[in-house]
Amino acid sequence: MNAERERRELRGLLADAGLSGSFLVRDLSTGAELGLDPDAEFPAASLAKLPLAVAVLGRIHAGSRHEGPGSEGSSREGRLDGSTLIDVPPGQVTSPGPAGLSRFRHPARIAIADLLYLSLAISDNAAADALFGLVPPAEVTRTMRAAGITGIAVRHPMRELVETPARRFDPEDVHLAHSLAIRSRTAGHGHPMPQLDVSRANSGSARAFVDLLQALWLPSRIPADVTAQVRALMAENLVRQRLAPDFSSDASKWSSKTGTLLHLRHEVGVVEHDDGGTFAVAALTESSVPAAIQPAAEAVMAQVARALHDQLREGGQGSW
Repeated sequence: MNAERERRELRGLLADAGLSGSFLVRDLSTGAELGLDPDAEFPAASLAKLPLAVAVLGRIHAGSRHEGPGSEGSSREGRLDGSTLIDVPPGQVTSPGPAGLSRFRHPARIAIADLLYLSLAISDNAAADALFGLVPPAEVTRTMRAAGITGIAVRHPMRELVETPARRFDPEDVHLAHSLAIRSRTAGHGHPMPQLDVSRANSGSARAFVDLLQALWLPSRIPADVTAQVRALMAENLVRQRLAPDFSSDASKWSSKTGTLLHLRHEVGVVEHDDGGTFAVAALTESSVPAAIQPAAEAVMAQVARALHDQLREGGQGSW
């Protein structure tokens, strides 16, 4: 099958599922890559929790023998101790989510290191905002720039993601909020909703997130003790209905982070095969279907990402 036909077939699969998006798969051993519109910029949604973890862990490991973006930011802003307990009030309606601290009915004291786990493993918005209270968005973006990651911008905490029309509708009418989100987007990914406008929201491209994954898996300007802990946290991700079914097996390990906001569905991760092959994968998508639950669309996301991975493993390279 030639490249043009492969491109048409993958785009057709996405279109049939009501999706468009930015995909990139990179072989971390060779640097070869294959993608679909990998430089298109999208609102990052919960993918912003990944650079947040890098920045927080950089502050925790400040003063170690390693030098890098984490330690530079930490010495400027102040060191953190992962065992420090943070008071979290119950029912933080500013950072709601389907699971986690926003569902708590009683006050809790949780260590910074455990907030990191909750933020990445179950994508807990309230846990992430507790961390943003310690390491603000501007510092997270500085950490990315110091690491050489120029395509990821972190501009606001998670609580701003809930200030969308979806909050004003009853659950049975949430499809109306999705319709507004879908119909209001401009060709350049601008949007009247600031959470969906790439110039105002947390944002990034498939290429930028693959660059971050590469910096986490290979020697980079991020301290090694930071990258090791972020990789361990990503391996514990419990949100596994999207790309994980096509990348997890007895012969491979999938470590990832998802992001979801209205019609946006993302996942970025690394698959490590038992034969030594290691591939960074990023899939950032938006749906034209006004529905909150779309398992078929998530299956197609995984199918397209896996097809790009398999083609690259067989010797393909390039972007469409």
